[in-house]
Amino acid sequence: MHIYSFEKLEVWQLARQFRKEIYIITKSFPSDEKFGLTSQLRRAASSIGDNLAEGTGKLTLKDKARYTTIAFGSAMETVNHLIGSLDLEYLTEQDYTLLRMKLEVITRLLNKLHASQIKVVI
Repeated sequence: MHIYSFEKLEVWQLARQFRKEIYIITKSFPSDEKFGLTSQLRRAASSIGDNLAEGTGKLTLKDKARYTTIAFGSAMETVNHLIGSLDLEYLTEQDYTLLRMKLEVITRLLNKLHASQIKVVI
């Protein structure tokens, strides 16, 4: 099996696992949120890895950095949805804290990746 470059990125691997956890935890959300918060949270979490994968297919480092920035924005959107989920009591404080800690690792790695892409561009 061929391994694409994005699959080798630690940040993509963590984003992949994070997406899985989001899908599992949102199964317990109320059914009337299926097309609301559940969908938005899943899409935002999925978008982190999606944009990393798409960015590796770009030719220039500037374009790659742009997709890393978009992935970071998706992580921030995910934080916002997690806060809303906590406020609505769809998440326990413990689950919320654990997911936030995992996102902090992902965002630190996204920042490092972005910095490496920008250094070469300048």
